[in-house]
Amino acid sequence: MLEKFERYPLTFGPTPIETLDRLSEHLGGKVHLYAKREDCNSGLAFGGNKLRKLEYIIPDAIASGADTLVSIGGVQSNHTRMVAAVAAKIGFKCRLVQESWVPHEDAVYDRVGNILLSRIMGADVEMVDEGFDIGIRESWENAIEDVKANGGKPYPIPAGASVHKYGGLGYVGFAEEVRAQEAELGFKFDYIVVCTVTGSTHAGMLVGFAKDGRERNVIGIDASATPEKTRAQVFEIARRTADLVELERELTEDDVVLNEDYAYPIYGVPSQETKAAIRLCARLEGMITDPVYEGKSMQGMIDLVGKGFFPEGSRVLYAHLGGAPAINGYAYTFRNG
Repeated sequence: MLEKFERYPLTFGPTPIETLDRLSEHLGGKVHLYAKREDCNSGLAFGGNKLRKLEYIIPDAIASGADTLVSIGGVQSNHTRMVAAVAAKIGFKCRLVQESWVPHEDAVYDRVGNILLSRIMGADVEMVDEGFDIGIRESWENAIEDVKANGGKPYPIPAGASVHKYGGLGYVGFAEEVRAQEAELGFKFDYIVVCTVTGSTHAGMLVGFAKDGRERNVIGIDASATPEKTRAQVFEIARRTADLVELERELTEDDVVLNEDYAYPIYGVPSQETKAAIRLCARLEGMITDPVYEGKSMQGMIDLVGKGFFPEGSRVLYAHLGGAPAINGYAYTFRNG
């Protein structure tokens, strides 16, 4: 589906799929859980899902004649960390806007984790006191103009790389990769669980799995706490991406399966249940999930297993999208483990 698109390799190759045997057994053993380890996909600054997206965006950035990648996220944004890493890798400058998307008061929140790594990699980091929204941000547009005013040639990358014209392609590739791995494993996954916020990871998967009729088997776990906006954005990105890859079938809004039950209390703030899911996964599987994204999708998967959402015997693939460095910003929360 992606043959006609140029790709700049930033990842190691296909990411491993591992069985989560102890977690599956702990939850009753009736559903078989697996994880696809997108958090182990690259040597660039701890990797993560954003790199799959950036592999299809960077060729356009280079061809544009730009010299500066300009992007935006929250203080502990995984995405901005990866933009900083990629800029370093390809020899570009990097301008990052870090907005106050999370009402979090840990004393070191803005000095550790993702933002620390971005600073180490040489990004020009601008802190902006504005709240969370998945839409286009004025502060980002201002940063683009400021780079121009200072003689630079900016290449804009929106939050999560999501509403970029090529933002959905990487996770179309994820679906194709999973199909190849399923052929080796000798079975197909019945469901894929993914965290959803700015939308292009979910949207790309939806398009990719639509090729074999599994688009509604992609279960998005909302972590935005603005699910109406997120649902609409996933559908719009999926529709555009389907056109790009010539899917040759119409997607509908009903193809976006988004569970809204686990984003509480607000974006970036983990509930007690999210914290419990992080600890359970860590203590049974040694797999670290973060309080913003993966902890909430792990909480969702665990709860859905307990509620019998997945029929007995189902094979469920959990997409681990990375993001573990953000847990450093929640050191007080996990001070006792």
